[in-house]
Amino acid sequence: MCGIVGYAGRRPSAAAAGELKSHAHGALDVVMEGLRRLEYRGYDSAGVAVLTEAGIDSRKKSGKLANLTAELAAAPLPEATTGIGHTRWATHGGPTDENAHPHLADGGRLALIHNGIIENFAELKAELLAAGAEFISETDTEVAAALLASVYRGEGGGDLALSMQLACRRLEGAFTLLAIHADSPDVVVAARRNSPLVVGLGDGENFLGSDVSGFIDFTRRAVELGQDQIVTITPESVEITDFYGNPASGTEFEVNWDAAAAEKGGYPSFMEKEINDQPQAVGDTLLGRSDLEGRLTLDELRVDPEDLKAVNKIMVLACGTSAYAGQVAKYAIEHWCRIPVEVELSHEFRYRDPIVDGNTLIVAISQSGETMDTLMAVRYAKEQGAKVLAICNTNGSTIPRESDAVLYTHAGPEIAVASTKAFLAQITAAYLLGLYLAQLRGDKFQGEIKDMLTDLAKVPAKIQQVLDNSGQIKELAGLMADAKSVLFLGRHVGFPVAMEGALKLKELAYIHAEGFAAGELKHGPIALIEEGQPVFVVVPSPRGRDSLHAKVVSNIQEIRARGAKTIVIAEEGDDAVKAYAEHVFYVPETPTLLAPLLTTVPLQIFACALATAKGYDVDQPRNLAKSVTVE
Repeated sequence: MCGIVGYAGRRPSAAAAGELKSHAHGALDVVMEGLRRLEYRGYDSAGVAVLTEAGIDSRKKSGKLANLTAELAAAPLPEATTGIGHTRWATHGGPTDENAHPHLADGGRLALIHNGIIENFAELKAELLAAGAEFISETDTEVAAALLASVYRGEGGGDLALSMQLACRRLEGAFTLLAIHADSPDVVVAARRNSPLVVGLGDGENFLGSDVSGFIDFTRRAVELGQDQIVTITPESVEITDFYGNPASGTEFEVNWDAAAAEKGGYPSFMEKEINDQPQAVGDTLLGRSDLEGRLTLDELRVDPEDLKAVNKIMVLACGTSAYAGQVAKYAIEHWCRIPVEVELSHEFRYRDPIVDGNTLIVAISQSGETMDTLMAVRYAKEQGAKVLAICNTNGSTIPRESDAVLYTHAGPEIAVASTKAFLAQITAAYLLGLYLAQLRGDKFQGEIKDMLTDLAKVPAKIQQVLDNSGQIKELAGLMADAKSVLFLGRHVGFPVAMEGALKLKELAYIHAEGFAAGELKHGPIALIEEGQPVFVVVPSPRGRDSLHAKVVSNIQEIRARGAKTIVIAEEGDDAVKAYAEHVFYVPETPTLLAPLLTTVPLQIFACALATAKGYDVDQPRNLAKSVTVE
């Protein structure tokens, strides 16, 4: 989950360039800018270490990056051209100054940062303590630093890259490690196992980052690393090996968005910006996916069409918001393709002896492409012979690389921890997959597929309509800032929308929120209804599934009779709901299966506005990080 940055180069300091930054220098400028962009990965503490003529110097502070910035202003670091930086989501040990990274070893001559978990840290720590090592933190990272220092002074023979190879062979778990040593000027050595790491290629400088956000201000050329690889960067070179020193290579790619895409663009928060990015995110995900005749052309899938035709079961693997995107996909794919679809939480999948085989298609959904639970589930599914297709927003990340096929969403960088535009883009990509399978298998006439693609193409403008008319729901959120509990109800595709609405409120406003299938209400949850209880109801279109519309209206009447305050999301023209709701928010008319792309948006806006009214940071909610890279 943590964010990591590394730099080796000849970039002049901001101070040398005449800028008024009292603590600025080349390496620190790069590292701090990278950490600023990666803070969404963790904000329990932050720290930096630079390699100077006198050795290693470092600063670290608990809390958000602003605390480290203040510390650097009070105690500037000397000029340097090599550095590493870290922003932490706490795993081993609380968010304290002592537990913050970097961790020093070898008498302060080695600095190391880490993302992930070292599973055998306890036995390694006992061994190192017996050998005379001392520890000042509660982290597994300091154990890795002490191990690397011990190897460096022993069988590593003072070679940092070799020492990293040897040390990594003894580590178990998921980790990315970056290290610098006072004896190796202009060198950063990194290792990757089951944890994200990307190389940035520059001119007279090279970069390392958890993802490309860490160096997007400086280069768009990147190299994705494989599993169990070591990379050594200097200003002039990038060398990659495996853990045994055998030469290896990565795959170079071009980052297709720039730094401006990750800025707030005048909005008060990244989340509000990303909610407003959604028309473009959906439109860009659709772009170039069909030809002039309306046939889908998903060239990037890289799977033999005959294999896809043979699929007799689909299993969607995901966590959190991505799992709700999978739930929406289930309704659409089963309807269009008549293939049974199961949606599994990734962290449960491989522990229940699931039934998969060569005719099973696994669809792994992950915004970051680094979600550890989903990655491990993907590996298990492949071992069982299943084909794996990833839906992902991050080019070059691990899950797409290890899958048989990938369908990239094109939402652009999503910085706010609570997902919004990536969620809608995932649903859009899942629709494309379902229609593509229907096209391959002949489950739908080509004209039907073309009509559905035409309806999808109209969705971005309809989302914009919802955004343009969001004042009323923002006002309501402000009035409900003191609410202690909010419930959400939905039927059919409205059910996962209700669950996603509840999740957003839990993530951002820290209040009790639950999403239910409306038909389940009288089987227990109606006991929660009391006088004044706010309940959001996602109402189906009255045009299509009339019976469901009538049933949900009956649900509204049932809860109102027991004192609930009903807040309804309905389709334009549905006047029947007005008599049963305190508040109605309308979304444009659209086909039933596509409705989640619209009905989700008011719930996102509500959660963001309510949390803001309570004075919370919507971009960095407590205890959460953007990418869950540990199990």
